[in-house]
Amino acid sequence: MPATAPSANAPLIVIDLQTGMFDGRFDPPIHDADTIAERARKLIDWARRSGRKVAFIRHDGPAGDPLAPGASGWPVWPQLGQAADEPTFGKTVRNAFSNAALGEWVTGQGARDVVLIGAQTDFCVAATVEGALAEGLGVTVVSDAHSTLDTDKEKAPEIIARHNEVFAEQGARLTTTASLVSG
Repeated sequence: MPATAPSANAPLIVIDLQTGMFDGRFDPPIHDADTIAERARKLIDWARRSGRKVAFIRHDGPAGDPLAPGASGWPVWPQLGQAADEPTFGKTVRNAFSNAALGEWVTGQGARDVVLIGAQTDFCVAATVEGALAEGLGVTVVSDAHSTLDTDKEKAPEIIARHNEVFAEQGARLTTTASLVSG
């Protein structure tokens, strides 16, 4: 696992932190939802203070899904405070880089690496880590700023810990919110 910090122009990419991940209307909120939202806000503030760009990824589910376009769970979680000039990239599959516009936007920043946070660890975060690496980008995963739901076989904290190990094995850098925002 590379030990270097993300480059000065590595954008922060906020994956699928949508209303449906927090409001509990259709599914339970993601594990530790309030803490994840607080850490996301701290990281968004850190990115802005350090002159980094921030992009939001929004999953566009099929009709009838809580994350379908126009559904109550679809918008980016308002408490994150997305600025008007911070883009949102939609996707219909797990890998955010399936939307070519995201890769073009990252390249347009002159960035060779990205910082990733979001939901769900075992689905869209994992696929986006793989997608970014496949694009030839360096990846920093904020290990305490992504989350998921319990499954029948595994609790969310175990899923998160297991995926953090996998991300490191794949070549991603791992860091914590505190390390980034204090650095």
